[in-house]
Amino acid sequence: MGSALASDGLYLNASVQTAVKILIVGHFAVGKTTLVGTLSEIRPLSTEEHMTKAGELIDDLAGIKDKTTTTVAMDFGRLTLSDQLVLYLFGAPGQRRFTQLWHDLSLGALGALVLVDTERLELAFDVVNLLEQRGLPYAVAVNQFDDAPAYPLDEVREALALLPRTPLVACDARDHESSVLALIALVDHLISLEQDPE
Repeated sequence: MGSALASDGLYLNASVQTAVKILIVGHFAVGKTTLVGTLSEIRPLSTEEHMTKAGELIDDLAGIKDKTTTTVAMDFGRLTLSDQLVLYLFGAPGQRRFTQLWHDLSLGALGALVLVDTERLELAFDVVNLLEQRGLPYAVAVNQFDDAPAYPLDEVREALALLPRTPLVACDARDHESSVLALIALVDHLISLEQDPE
């Protein structure tokens, strides 16, 4: 018997049989919290806290305008794809000091969506290296900030040294449809790897 509260969107319907864990990762201040909030059908759990003066000594704010908060643990959201399937979205903090948390969050995850910013593209290498060390499949989404330079995706692919099979898309983490398309790119990639692991 299903929960009477399932219809209000807070609780899962009793028909859900499969839950899939997806990571949303990227460097500091690339839009992970925004993406999880945009995609989630429930009010997302967010561990955003105001940045402190002490944090300025650790977090590099160069090239980041108006950044006043940062994720200190994780973001969490949910997206129901069908009566039987639900995605759980886990946004990992972007600072290097949270590497162990990334490893913990990756346990049981099927894949990761990597957000990158063209103004700070070099910061994506650490993120991609962590995923490759964990053997976690991923897709890359270029978050299109209003004031960031726009480059053709083939140039971004070359700059990041991505394999031809690795999906690369442009998205706006504030826009639902755009964010869904980025997530679909990852899911399609995971399905293709399952069907053809070579």
